[in-house]
Amino acid sequence: MRNASRPVVSFIFCVSVFSSMSFVSRAGAQTTDTIGVRALGMGGAFTAVADDATASWWNPAGMAGGAYFNALIEGGSHQDPSSERTAAGDAQSAWRAETRSFAVAFPALGLSAYRLRISEIQPQTTTATASGVRQDGGATEVRLRSLVLTQFGASVGQSLGSHVVLGSTFKLVRAGAASQVTAAATGSLDAAGSIDPSGETHVGLDIGAMASLGPARVGVMVRNVKQPEFNSGGDTFALTRTVRLGVAVSSGTRGVIGAATAAVDADLTTAATVFGDERRFATGGELWTSARTFGVRGGVSVNTIGSRRTALSGGLSAAVKRGVYADGELTGGTDQGRKGWSVGLRVTF
Repeated sequence: MRNASRPVVSFIFCVSVFSSMSFVSRAGAQTTDTIGVRALGMGGAFTAVADDATASWWNPAGMAGGAYFNALIEGGSHQDPSSERTAAGDAQSAWRAETRSFAVAFPALGLSAYRLRISEIQPQTTTATASGVRQDGGATEVRLRSLVLTQFGASVGQSLGSHVVLGSTFKLVRAGAASQVTAAATGSLDAAGSIDPSGETHVGLDIGAMASLGPARVGVMVRNVKQPEFNSGGDTFALTRTVRLGVAVSSGTRGVIGAATAAVDADLTTAATVFGDERRFATGGELWTSARTFGVRGGVSVNTIGSRRTALSGGLSAAVKRGVYADGELTGGTDQGRKGWSVGLRVTF
């Protein structure tokens, strides 16, 4: 019993250290659940799952419980609202995130490249009465803003006994933002996306831990330990520290994700987004056929502070041939900025 308790004590110590690190300064700056077709299909409940190549983003300690080889290429787009114009044809605030991912992972090493472009449009001048009735065309100008982030990472893992794994992603991050004001009639998200900001390059670090106890896994992820700051063209922003905790139960053995999985995730920090502060709670599940030729997943993610916003997700995987899968997901619900889709091709052996 004494030996069996050591992994649990070690993991609790890791969680305590990581959590204390997170409150050195206010967390925020970007949402974490934007990468990974499987992860998004499960509503973002993936910190304790993270058994494919996106573990480099979600929790590098999860690579130890994955396949011997895993590679994927993915892309997606999420936007709110679906149109940047009102029914009257006036410009309104809108936001779109486009992601591209490539990652390769072995049980103890991962290499990854992620690209995120955020395009925004926001009305600047309105002419309305106190009752809110539009007088002459609503906004006359809009501000267009584009933020581009490219991350190259190398992930490694280290076992602490037979139950606990620590992982880290050392990353090179190049990011920049730029904005401009233009006439409302010509402003659009496509125009915002065409802005090419100059960027700065900084070194970053993510740290994760995973504990496996029979069919259960507990994971914790600390993103942006170094909190790099970027300043380009007057648009200053930081990738601030965030912490996320997850628990998963699976039909697999010895910490390996099996054919049936249920998971929950919870943010331990508050993140600042373009729609306001948020702290998310997510739950999701995944189910595979016995031959692993077809998989289905679903999930729910809720913002637990401020305005309650709910995202509903679903996803499918189909084997193109042995070890090669086509993945897809759709996200809807009342959550601003999370409605959209992503697709990917994954190779695993």
